[in-house]
Amino acid sequence: MNIASDRFVRQSELVPMEKLKPLTVTVIGLGAIGRQVVLQLAALGVQRLQLIDFDNVEPTNITTQGYLAADLEQPKVEATACAVQAIDDSLEVEQVIDRFRPGLVTGEVIFVCVDSISSRTAIWRTLRHQCAFWCDGRMRGEVLRILTAVDSKSRDHYDTTLFAQAEAQTGACTSRSTIYTASIAAGLMLHQFTRWMRSICTERDLTFNLLASE
Repeated sequence: MNIASDRFVRQSELVPMEKLKPLTVTVIGLGAIGRQVVLQLAALGVQRLQLIDFDNVEPTNITTQGYLAADLEQPKVEATACAVQAIDDSLEVEQVIDRFRPGLVTGEVIFVCVDSISSRTAIWRTLRHQCAFWCDGRMRGEVLRILTAVDSKSRDHYDTTLFAQAEAQTGACTSRSTIYTASIAAGLMLHQFTRWMRSICTERDLTFNLLASE
């Protein structure tokens, strides 16, 4: 079997590889949603990934974020880089074991998967005019929200979803989380990404309550 030629056959009509291959994709935050986003991007066929996170793997991350027992106490960036290269060892991975900091050169595609609204706001202020595709995944319990910004209208809408940290609910947005909700959120984020690559209108604001099925 020729893995290189056969691997992408079933997604060929849905994922334009000629548009995907030149892109550098940055994922900021490798928690519940971010970890799943990265694994799906690697399977999708992204060639260059930049992973940004300052945290180490803890026991709860095995249950809610899909890390392995062998990953415990390792930086999440290193553990996730190892996982994606097990999917595709030709994938280029830049590892940034740190918080996002202004001045860092990022890809034209940004997936933001951080816990706090203040972090989102700071990152957005820095990268708003530097990225072509922006997707923010938010989750609390079994409710998820996906925000995508690719043009002036969707960027203006995204501005309205940011608020002062003091107005946020107590606790990180992933303080109540499950691996299945994170996986669904990641899938919806990649769907917006593939729509954008196919020049199909993206949804600027998606909310889904799994418990209510709406």
